[in-house]
Amino acid sequence: MQDDTVEDIEAADETPRNDQPLLFPDLGPRKVVVDFSGGHLSNDGGALLLRMVDNSLGMSRMVASCFEDRRDQRFTEHSTQHLIAQRIFGRALGYEDLNDHHDLRRDPLFAAAVGKTDPLGGDRLRGKDRGRALAGASSLNRLELGNRKFTRAHKIRCNSEKLERCLLKLGVNCLDRHSRERILDFDATDAPLHGKQEGRHFHGYYGNYCYTLTHQVFGFKPRNSSQT
Repeated sequence: MQDDTVEDIEAADETPRNDQPLLFPDLGPRKVVVDFSGGHLSNDGGALLLRMVDNSLGMSRMVASCFEDRRDQRFTEHSTQHLIAQRIFGRALGYEDLNDHHDLRRDPLFAAAVGKTDPLGGDRLRGKDRGRALAGASSLNRLELGNRKFTRAHKIRCNSEKLERCLLKLGVNCLDRHSRERILDFDATDAPLHGKQEGRHFHGYYGNYCYTLTHQVFGFKPRNSSQT
C-alpha cells in the first residue's frame, strides 16, 4: 500500500474556507461587509442580525420616542435611540452589567449594529474619547436612573405610560392575528448583584442580594388547533 505523502496529509487536514463576504444593510454612506480576512475583529457577529431585526420591528426607535431628551443637542454625541439600542443589544448578547460597556464601546461591529455612522469613533468631539464610538457606562446609567427625577443632572426622562403602551404594541405586533387564543405567562427570576446597587434587597428564596425581574411571555393557539 502506497504511503501518503506529507503534502497529501496536510491537504486532507485543511478546513474548507468560505471566502465569500457577508453583506448587511448599509450604515448611512458606508457598506457593511463581514469577511474573514482579519482587520477589526469582534466576538459578537450576531449584533448585525439584531440590527436587522430592530430595523424591521422599529423597536429601538419606538422605545426612544417614549423618552424626553432635554440635553443640548450641540454637544450630544449619543442620541436617545443609540443609547436604547446599545442597552437592548448588549442585554440580548449576554452583557447585562453596565460595566461591560467599558469594553463594548470600543467594538466597531457593535457600534455599527447600534447605528453609529463612524463605528471606529474617529469623529468624537474629545480626543480622549476617539476610538470609543459608543457611550460609556455612566451615560447609560444616567439614562436608566433619570425616570421621574427633575434635576440638572437628569435630562433624559421616560414617559412610563407611553412606554407601557409602546411595549404592549410591540408585543401584540408579534402575535399571529389569526390566533384563536392568546396566552400571557408571567414568571419571576433573580438577577444577582455583586455590589451595593440602588434598590437592592436580600431575597430569602434565592439566598442572595438581587433584583427580582418579572418576565412576560406571549403565546397563542392557532385557530385550527385542537382544544387542550
